[in-house]
Amino acid sequence: MAAERVNAFLSHRGVASRRAADRLVEAGRVAVNGRPARSGALVDSGDTVTVDGRPVPERVARRTVMVNKPRGVLSTRRDPGGRPTVLGMVDDPTGLAPVGRLDLTSRGLLLLTSDGELALRLTHPRHGVTKRYRVVVAGIASAATRRLLVRGVELADGPARAVEAVPAGHRGADDVLEVLMAEGRKREVRRLCAAAGLQVLDLERIAIGPLRLGRLRPGDWRRLTARELGELYAAAGLDPP
Repeated sequence: MAAERVNAFLSHRGVASRRAADRLVEAGRVAVNGRPARSGALVDSGDTVTVDGRPVPERVARRTVMVNKPRGVLSTRRDPGGRPTVLGMVDDPTGLAPVGRLDLTSRGLLLLTSDGELALRLTHPRHGVTKRYRVVVAGIASAATRRLLVRGVELADGPARAVEAVPAGHRGADDVLEVLMAEGRKREVRRLCAAAGLQVLDLERIAIGPLRLGRLRPGDWRRLTARELGELYAAAGLDPP
């Protein structure tokens, strides 16, 4: 193989995304040929790379699956308290990691992948991969309020805005919106709605880029089709696996 930066090496082998790999290097947990790796170090074909003293496995086949995360399931690899996680929803979670997160009380589309570079491209806002949510809010979401969601508000961690916020029906006396976001900070949709005076009753992610949740039932998972994989990688600016 051609020499590549250590963070890319770890990402391509499903150890971590490039950003997470950089943190592993900074923490002194990565070694190349027995010596602590430095940020930006190059790895060649004959090099031995370890993380926490354990050799990094050979490049694994890239896998990406979709799950319909129910409420009450954590978007993490594991939970010290023994609560259910999304990895427990799939038959063979080996090498898979969640792409971003949905908070405990939210539900809907979540991807699990062994491709760290894909995970980075899908979650970092500079790559422009949008996420679409169906949001049930208490009462009426007026046109002025929807315009405020798109115009944006100032949150504690910086400005936030929706790409679009459009009516999508009603649930009893409560309005349903479809909200399109270009980034996904922690609980951003909920915090954006709260800042606009809306109480979120239910939040479901229904699409990531070109990929839609469709009829996948809560708690179920499936592999992506070849066409879906191609479209997803194209949206992330990557060649398909």
